[in-house]
Amino acid sequence: MDFTLLARVVHIVCVVLWIGGVSMVTTVMIPVFKNMPRDVDGLKTFHAIEKRFAAQARVTTLLTAMSGVIMLEMTHSWSRFLDPGNWWLYGMVTIWVLFSIMLFIIEPFVLPRVVAKLSPSSTRNIFPAMLLLHIVLLAGSLITIAGAVSGSHGGLF
Repeated sequence: MDFTLLARVVHIVCVVLWIGGVSMVTTVMIPVFKNMPRDVDGLKTFHAIEKRFAAQARVTTLLTAMSGVIMLEMTHSWSRFLDPGNWWLYGMVTIWVLFSIMLFIIEPFVLPRVVAKLSPSSTRNIFPAMLLLHIVLLAGSLITIAGAVSGSHGGLF
C-alpha cells in the first residue's frame, strides 16, 4: 500500500471539508445571521450550528496536519521549506496554525467569556467582526490552495 498516496488523499479530503465549511460559514451563515431582525437572537442559533461544524473542523484540521507531516516525512521533502518558490508550504502551515488557535483556544475558551460580557442587544455587533475575520481567513486559505495546487504541479503561482 502506498502510504504517501493515502496521506495525500486524506490531506485533500480533509482540506476540502474544512475550508469548504469555512466558505459556507463565511459566505452564507454569517451574512444571514448578521442581517436578521433585531428582535431575533441569532447568536445562539449561529453557535448551535457552528458548534457542529467546529467539531468537524477540529478533526479535519488534525488529520490535515498529520497527513501533511506524513507526506513530508515519507517523501523526505522537509527541505522544500528552504525554497522560497514553495511559499505555499508556509501558507499551509500559517493557515493551519491560525485556524487551530481559533478552533482549540479562542472558540472554546476566549469567545464564551467575551460574549458573556456583552449585553443581549450588543451581541449582534459580533457578526461584522466575525465576517471580516472569516473573509480574511478564507481568502488566505484560497490563495494558499491555489498556490499549493499550482506549485505542486510545477506551476509558478
